[in-house]
Amino acid sequence: MSTRLGPVEYLSRVPRPPLNALIDDLYYLDGSPPYARLMLPPMPAALLIVNLGAPFRIRAGTEDEAAEYADGCVITTPTRAVDFGYPARTRSVGVHVRPWGLAPLLPLPAAELRDRPVTLEQVWGRPAVAALRDRLAEADGPSAMLTVLEDELRRRLHRTDGLGLVGHASRVIAATSGSVAIGDLTTAAGVSSTHLAQRFKELVGVTPKRLARTYRFAAAVFALDPAGPVDWGALAGAAGYFDQAHFGHEFRDFTGLTPTRYVEVRRRFLREHPGHVFDGWPLPVD
Repeated sequence: MSTRLGPVEYLSRVPRPPLNALIDDLYYLDGSPPYARLMLPPMPAALLIVNLGAPFRIRAGTEDEAAEYADGCVITTPTRAVDFGYPARTRSVGVHVRPWGLAPLLPLPAAELRDRPVTLEQVWGRPAVAALRDRLAEADGPSAMLTVLEDELRRRLHRTDGLGLVGHASRVIAATSGSVAIGDLTTAAGVSSTHLAQRFKELVGVTPKRLARTYRFAAAVFALDPAGPVDWGALAGAAGYFDQAHFGHEFRDFTGLTPTRYVEVRRRFLREHPGHVFDGWPLPVD
């Protein structure tokens, strides 16, 4: 998919096997962000970015200060909102990764990166990242750049113990939008709840229960139409929340916003940047 809306060019595509079992899409981004700061609510996915422009800043989880990222970053499945501060123009290639998909690409357990974004150099080393950025700079256009990135990811794949178990359980959680009972997952897999939770922490960074909560939250958000009136009780019930109060608590836990405030911010985005490629998940920061 290639999109240009005003000052932003965005190209994305699904990778070839075997990466398509780990990655939702590869993307190229070039242009001026709609806002200097965007808040990314927790999503059931990880993120890898190779930065090709001016540094950006990230504040994650409960951190008080944002840190600067010049070469890029790796973010495992988050439990709290992530705040991105962009330069006037940003340029990067990146990967939207399924929750378990980073594990075969990382030299360390995902649990060590929970709500703690790290630079790409910290993960792959400065020489390797510099060489990758050089190959990207020499590529003939955005599509060729995505091929360079895909080839690098394929080269870095390594055998990961427990990936089959975690991947299967995660796909069941995703298919049910987080409503599956975790006990049913352990019974079907023939493992203890402790073993499954430990594998998830190692490969995803969060427990299966936390991942299920994130999928349920994401399902509710994507079912929400900010352009019209919102029946919060019906939305909460359809997403599997016990009641509207439970839904509101989860919303504040994940985003720091009440559901009503979230809709106000989404409507601001729609009003100021109708049809923008970024609309639907990131939010302008107040």
